[in-house]
Amino acid sequence: MPTQPSRPAAASPAKSLDEKLARIIADPSCSDFILADAKDPDMAFGLAAPGLKPGGDPHRGPYRSLAEFHEAIREIVAEGLVDIMLMSGSTSEKLAIDEGIFRNSRVTPAVRMNDTSDIWLASGSGGYTKQPALPFATTTIQQARSGHVAGCEPQGTHAVDLGLFSVTLNDDAGLDRAMLEAYRSFRIEAEQEGFRHFLEVFFPNALGKVPGKAADDRPADIARFLADHVVRMLAGVPRAGRPIFLKIPYLGPEVTEMLAAYDPSVVVGILGGGAGTTHDAFGLVADAKAHGARVALFGRKINAAEHQTTFVRLLRAVADGGLAADDAVKAYHGELTELGITPHRSLEDDLARSATATAYGG
Repeated sequence: MPTQPSRPAAASPAKSLDEKLARIIADPSCSDFILADAKDPDMAFGLAAPGLKPGGDPHRGPYRSLAEFHEAIREIVAEGLVDIMLMSGSTSEKLAIDEGIFRNSRVTPAVRMNDTSDIWLASGSGGYTKQPALPFATTTIQQARSGHVAGCEPQGTHAVDLGLFSVTLNDDAGLDRAMLEAYRSFRIEAEQEGFRHFLEVFFPNALGKVPGKAADDRPADIARFLADHVVRMLAGVPRAGRPIFLKIPYLGPEVTEMLAAYDPSVVVGILGGGAGTTHDAFGLVADAKAHGARVALFGRKINAAEHQTTFVRLLRAVADGGLAADDAVKAYHGELTELGITPHRSLEDDLARSATATAYGG
């Protein structure tokens, strides 16, 4: 019998991140909004990273296992409601490289490329978050891409081409220069390797605790301090070495609008911070988008949700303008009732806004 011609392999679907970024840069007023699930807490929290089991105590557990944590990632990727899944290098190796769960998905995998000392949050320590952040990176670009160091990677294993690099500045020339030198080294290597990145900038983690400085020697306007440093640190970076977007705390309406308008090619994204109420998450997305942000990355708010996929689906509805934040909270409670899941808070309490942490350490 004649040999049947083989069918060409199906092309991988286009990534929603790439499509949305192109539209946002072409028209910053467009309605597109990028959502990321930050499933990288194992780079910070240790045993507590996967989250509490129902009824657990934050300090004593019981906590979900790493296998349960990975399963939650698989479920969210399968739903396709986020544009980016941010992971640690080891989680990415298992899910992106070994299992290939992103090959036929519109979700883009990303890896946390550094772990500065202000996110070292071993239970019972607390000391690192009170000291000015120091630069450090556990993984390398080649390890993030293939699970191996340069020269040892198997052929065809570049499963990841996007990473997060984090910077924490503390208004101290020596400390901040070391942080920026680490970012410069990463940027140069990333450009040489064709590896994209987005830039996370935290608020200072130890103002008033820098050796040799008075406790009251601190910036008068912390939002402007961060925004101005973002602009300054990127001013000397050519287009090829720039981050594809920012991940920063929400700086309030005025400064967020100023930063978004300054250079529309620098797409502003906000970080979700601590768990808080459901309205904290939904309202934050609505506020940030209204004032020029076009990306939001949520980690603890998703990981602590009673039902993660339902939470993300309604978060997406708010981000896309399909639901107001209040209505999304009410819908979330209604769906929890249908699923037979007891909410963490009453509807009244969950509709409230609270002050939540804007960094890993508070």
